[in-house]
Amino acid sequence: MTRAILIALALGLSGCSGEGQRAAAVDPPRAREALRTALESWKRGDKLESLKSASPPIIVQDFDWMAGLSLIRYEVTGDGKDDDANLRIPVTLTLQAQDGKEIQKKVRYVVGTSPSLTVFRDFGS
Repeated sequence: MTRAILIALALGLSGCSGEGQRAAAVDPPRAREALRTALESWKRGDKLESLKSASPPIIVQDFDWMAGLSLIRYEVTGDGKDDDANLRIPVTLTLQAQDGKEIQKKVRYVVGTSPSLTVFRDFGS
């Protein structure tokens, strides 16, 4: 009996691989707005976690922000590259370290719009 249940379970799960399913396409204007909202929040000195309770909520990951660096200014340097479920947006950040030194970085953010708004620093940048 147990063997029959395991076989039935295995057969049932084999159809659940998700192949052929695609993530929802990114909404570029909404992605750009989510990025702008996140960067403006950082620039104001808000905590990264505060965006989780924003309306709509935004999940953000940026190690410089998490490390306590201040965002002095930013410049979005392109419209971004549509990558199916994400928009990869180039940004130049001017940061201030705890010792007061200004640091300029050219980075990319990977921004998603479905099922939730996400703004992640691209690890390759």
